[in-house]
Amino acid sequence: MSGSGTPRRAPRGRHGECGALDHMVAGAREGRSQVLVLRGEAGVGKSALVEYLVESATGCQVLRAAGVESEMELAFAGLHQLCMPVMGRLDRLPEPQRNALAVAFGLSVGHAPDRFMVGLAVLSLLAEAAEEQPLVCVIDDAQWLDRVSAQTLAFVARRLLAERVALGFAVRTSNRAPGDDPLSALPELVVRGLRDDDARALLDSVVPGRLDERVRDRIVAETRGNPLALLELTRGLTADELAGGFGRPDARPLANQIEQSFLRRIGSLPDDAQRLLLAAAAEPVGDAPLLRRVAERLDIGADAAGAAEAAGLIEFGARVRFRHPLVRSAAYRAAGPGERRDVHRALAEATDPGFDLDRQAWHRAYAAVEPDEALAVDLESSADRAQARGGIAAAAAFLRRAAELTPDPVRRGTRATAAAQATFESGAPDTALALLAGTETGPLDEAQQTRMARLRAQIVLARRRGGEALPLLLDAAGRLERFDVGQAREAYLEAMGSAVYAGCLGVSLGVREVAEIARAAPQGPRPPQLTDVLLDGLAAWFTEGCVVGAALLHSALAEFRRAAERNEDDIMRWLWLTWLAAGDLWDDETWYVLSRHAVRSAREAGALNFLPLALSYRAAVHIHAGEFDMAGTLIGEATTLTEVTGNAPLGYSMLLLLAWRGEDPQAAELIEAGVLQATSWGEGRAIGGGHYLLAVLYNGLGRYEDALASAEPAMEYEDLGVAGFTVFELVEAGARSGAHEAASAALRRLEELAEAGGSDWALGVLARSRALLCEGPAADLLYREAIERLERCRIAIHLARTHLVYGEWLRSVNRIPDAREHLRTAYEMLQGFGAAAFAERARRELLATGESVRQRAVDARDALTAQEAQIARLAADGMTNPEIGAELFISARTVEWHLRKVFAKLDVSSRKKLRGALARG
Repeated sequence: MSGSGTPRRAPRGRHGECGALDHMVAGAREGRSQVLVLRGEAGVGKSALVEYLVESATGCQVLRAAGVESEMELAFAGLHQLCMPVMGRLDRLPEPQRNALAVAFGLSVGHAPDRFMVGLAVLSLLAEAAEEQPLVCVIDDAQWLDRVSAQTLAFVARRLLAERVALGFAVRTSNRAPGDDPLSALPELVVRGLRDDDARALLDSVVPGRLDERVRDRIVAETRGNPLALLELTRGLTADELAGGFGRPDARPLANQIEQSFLRRIGSLPDDAQRLLLAAAAEPVGDAPLLRRVAERLDIGADAAGAAEAAGLIEFGARVRFRHPLVRSAAYRAAGPGERRDVHRALAEATDPGFDLDRQAWHRAYAAVEPDEALAVDLESSADRAQARGGIAAAAAFLRRAAELTPDPVRRGTRATAAAQATFESGAPDTALALLAGTETGPLDEAQQTRMARLRAQIVLARRRGGEALPLLLDAAGRLERFDVGQAREAYLEAMGSAVYAGCLGVSLGVREVAEIARAAPQGPRPPQLTDVLLDGLAAWFTEGCVVGAALLHSALAEFRRAAERNEDDIMRWLWLTWLAAGDLWDDETWYVLSRHAVRSAREAGALNFLPLALSYRAAVHIHAGEFDMAGTLIGEATTLTEVTGNAPLGYSMLLLLAWRGEDPQAAELIEAGVLQATSWGEGRAIGGGHYLLAVLYNGLGRYEDALASAEPAMEYEDLGVAGFTVFELVEAGARSGAHEAASAALRRLEELAEAGGSDWALGVLARSRALLCEGPAADLLYREAIERLERCRIAIHLARTHLVYGEWLRSVNRIPDAREHLRTAYEMLQGFGAAAFAERARRELLATGESVRQRAVDARDALTAQEAQIARLAADGMTNPEIGAELFISARTVEWHLRKVFAKLDVSSRKKLRGALARG
């Protein structure tokens, strides 16, 4: 549709809000993308502002969608609503985007689409439509969007820049945590109640006859100026009631008061009109032809629609629209269970299964009176399709209803466990526990009881990493041995992970004892699965030492990398252990491959229970690569998601970044506070991790004695993924503080670990550490070896630190020109990363060589923003604008907009000259 006619007059008391909406439309017309979230309580007037926005969009194409409460668990439903009018342009999108969107919308069959690719496809689709005519997209009731659609639209909103697109949301204020609202970080305008004078004027305009002044003031006060409440709460009251007093204020929430008013009005309608409203409420997308077919099946008279519209409750046009979302819930609530089932049955019969098989199954499920195995099977199939399209939450909803409709108690338990598993993975552990509790009252066989026990232990482990889950997992593993050895070995692996996280706080069993128990478990199937080789490798590491364990773990990690290339989901499930093992093997390639795959898989599947962990580990990859800003972005996302799911916070990467930056005067206190928080739920591994982080911080600050004092305790327990990192901090701290005995002991341990790891990262750090304890030509050769090896891996921060310590040594032996070269390299690298403390170390050493160190000049390249620099590099490498957009998840038009600024800043006129300009910078 297109906005047409003269812009509407601003609703009473809303001139400021309407001015902001006018600014949105003007920006879209001028090619400056605009995003705004209208946020307010139910009935405060958001819908009126939405209508003002639509009517003001003269000369613009308008796309509309509305969240539907009953569709919140159906992935991509809201997105489908919004995009349908412009899907004719789908063939103009690059093939990967086109295919992703087609699968997401059920237009074609394929593998689960990459969520980011779907987001980019929507961005490209809107940008393409806006090329022909400015585009105004309006999403009402956004609080009821399915989560995937909300996340995708938030993704699009953050990447709109130079498109002729305005994107507006109207969302009801709720008590949800900010992290549970994908729109929370977008620009917003809070829509509040009307001022008292405007509220009084509105009330006077709709109440016939004389209104008692005290009654009017009480109504205004009780409704807090909410326009819909002002209008609805006075309807149905007699003149005497209005004149004599409003009565005792109702303690129910405002939304319930409004809904009660709608219930009274619905109840006064003819029966046919009430049934039509019920059908419209149960059919969540406003499909007018479908509703007409349902009305015929229910023998609803032709005059029912007129009566419902005359009551001001609903509009029947190209799309069926309720006057207010609460009318929908009131219409549904006003009906009895039997009436609801009749309507859902009619909806199921009227829905074309070839067009929407899943929604038909959903209506059949609501229409069911008794358990129905055939229907439960259909719902399971719908769950599979939902999962394949990336909707774990939708899959969980189908599975829950399938379990409820299953007549056989044993099979019901199996389905309930599957529903609880999907619910847990979708980031709702409390709901999953409630499902398990409800299922445990039924007749369950031993296998079901044991699988439920394991799932309960997994939830405990996710919520409170540490030893609390350990006895539960060992018990489940022992019981699983009797009927499912594969699952038993997985449970032993989880138990070992629990012991690893418990660390020195493990009270009953340490990780070595758990490893011994796991080694005694029955052998798994042949050929071994990924989990089998990982279990054997970790068990050997803890019982026979790093030399024997490393050989097995190298094989296990190689298998996991190959599985990542095949896009297997086990990578996502076991990243929390493979990551730690790769860290002690100094295997940066495994770090990179597995974390990249895990983040992608978790996003595609909507696995909010796992995604924060994957993001946290991916952030650590960026930190070690010197990409601090990217790491910070991922850490922020992970923090938000842990708040949403209620799982234990993942503070390690945030504290790692804090330690490497070294610029916060309260860094040590923050690290210690983070350790205290983690140990409060039994995560003893955080104690060793905290000592390592303090050692990094103090080495950067040049406080070597403090670094030594921090590093030594971390070596006492040798936590997986901590001890190996700590040992070289200890060597440097000991060498610089004169504690050569401690440094030499640490070096011997480092030699054992690094030679077992065998990577360039391991051997490079080993060469550097040996050089710190050497003199003369031997030291020089070792420093050069370290630099050569570290240049071949991704660990840029240790390369920069090697240049630093080499430069320090060169200055100490009076090789000043060579010292300046390496110190300058170290300073530029560390300063560029944002490693302020280490950079300051390098700066001081440069000053000591007699070189004056200027603050980094703001040259042409420095003047570029981070995104401009990234786009410039990609363009210099020969990528086209659409290719760059696909890489960075922005539109091609935004790439073009950025490149114009890059050309101006670098004073170049073509892409061919970019490479030279960047090199000069």
